[in-house]
Amino acid sequence: MKSLQDRLKEKGLRSSYQRIKILEYLEKNRTHPTVDAIYEALKEKLPSISKTTIYNTLKSFLETGLISDLTISGHEVMYDAETKPHSHFLCKSCGTVLDVVDIKCPHVRKEVDGNKVEEVHLYFKGLCKKCLPEGRKQ
Repeated sequence: MKSLQDRLKEKGLRSSYQRIKILEYLEKNRTHPTVDAIYEALKEKLPSISKTTIYNTLKSFLETGLISDLTISGHEVMYDAETKPHSHFLCKSCGTVLDVVDIKCPHVRKEVDGNKVEEVHLYFKGLCKKCLPEGRKQ
């Protein structure tokens, strides 16, 4: 497996300490965090980090395809270290966002009516296993 420094270099990005720590956080915490969540998690270890640095770093990561983003809840951008095509499930009760990797959509195409498709987002919303009433957990 490639090191974080190698992955950054491969994408043409300088491997600063803050970039490495942000990417490391995303890799270790597959919770689809927001900028605020990333900031709260890193500010103690990196007291000089700012939200602006996090925004700019994430923007660079997105532009180079190192990470992906999603807006499943309608108002907050979340970040995902998994860049392979996959769907997401949002629990409407607790707000947890889970990766759904085993669903293949037969209608996904590389072009639609002559238009090039670059992204496809498939979101599911409902209640996660933890939030389902006890009798419905089957």
